[in-house]
Amino acid sequence: MTTTSTPRTTPTVTSPRVAVLAAGLFLVVTAVHLVAQLTGPEGLRVATQVVAMPLLALALLASTRAPRAHLVRWTAVGLGLSWLGDSAPKVAGEHSFLVMVGFFLLAQVAYVVAFWPRRTASLAHRGTRGWPFPLAAYLVVLGVFLAWCVPGAGALTVPVVLYGALLVAMAVLATGVHPLAALGGALFVLSDGLIALDAFTGWYELPWHGLAVMSTYLVAQGLLVAGVLGAYRLADRP
Repeated sequence: MTTTSTPRTTPTVTSPRVAVLAAGLFLVVTAVHLVAQLTGPEGLRVATQVVAMPLLALALLASTRAPRAHLVRWTAVGLGLSWLGDSAPKVAGEHSFLVMVGFFLLAQVAYVVAFWPRRTASLAHRGTRGWPFPLAAYLVVLGVFLAWCVPGAGALTVPVVLYGALLVAMAVLATGVHPLAALGGALFVLSDGLIALDAFTGWYELPWHGLAVMSTYLVAQGLLVAGVLGAYRLADRP
């Protein structure tokens, strides 16, 4: 008697050399960008900011197999929208701030969609009153930033509140992905919080504001990707 077996579909292999090269270049670009924030060459700041997210996305995709998991696909979408948020304002003229906020709002939506299946883990740690600790902590942070920024937001009040809610949702959900993603989410909140304070308050003054914003932003994105890859590898173990 003979038996037949159904052929198995082999997923596309990863490209570790490409992943390592892309990750290394992202680190170099990040370092050069932060030095440029201190020393002032505008062209170098723009160029390094524009290429950072594509390198990070390449590192993510080259480290994972196709067909890629929901978490990886939507994180890549978030990186793509973040790249548009970094790049499109350079040519948007007087509407550059609105264009930036719009694309980064969509990026937060993509990250929320990516992390949503892990929402149970993100809400597992509860405080003494039964509230999930990450959610309670970030709601306090959101309330403080809105109290500072909404009075100066004017016609942008609704987008500011919506963006803040999505940003906090992303950060809360990131705690259920991986500890590195949780740290990345926290730094993302800090980075965007500094931008909001600079845009909508009259009292905020921070030396080297651009350096503070971009260092927390770039590290946040790198940690989100590192956390996603950590979760992906754990799920991929036989």
